[in-house]
Amino acid sequence: MIGELSVVGIYVPWLLVLCLLSLIATKALSWMLARFGFYRLVWHPALFDAALFMIVLALASHLTSPGFY
Repeated sequence: MIGELSVVGIYVPWLLVLCLLSLIATKALSWMLARFGFYRLVWHPALFDAALFMIVLALASHLTSPGFY
């Protein structure tokens, strides 16, 4: 996960790209969970969403790491 992404000559940290992709994925997952009524079972929805974002970010980071097999 170390490195930068060059976008029109501007270097963007790879972690920022992963954070944006994880945020989009988390919003989609949150929307699906809300649609199925899962949040009625959750004690604190905002805390659950923050934890879900961290899990998705860790998974994205792990999948894009150079040593992943």
